[in-house]
Amino acid sequence: MPITKSATKALRQSIKRRARNLKKKNKVKTLIKQARKLALQKNSEEAKNLLPQVYKALDKAAKTHVLNKNTASRKKSRITRLVGRIEKAPTAEQ
Repeated sequence: MPITKSATKALRQSIKRRARNLKKKNKVKTLIKQARKLALQKNSEEAKNLLPQVYKALDKAAKTHVLNKNTASRKKSRITRLVGRIEKAPTAEQ
């Protein structure tokens, strides 16, 4: 446990920041999982509608250094590519 007042305050701050960061990280993970699930179910229209939310969450996480900016960029690229690939894939109906 912290002894000095400043160390006590630093502990309080780090606990709050950790909670805030985990919330952002979990939001990103959840949205990416949803988008992947929709894309793999060949539901490209709903997956495309979810992409702006995924981008927004990733950009906010990168802006506040929860995620590295290159990591956010890579995740955006991969999820976009997955949705695009599903959209272009020939369906059984054609």
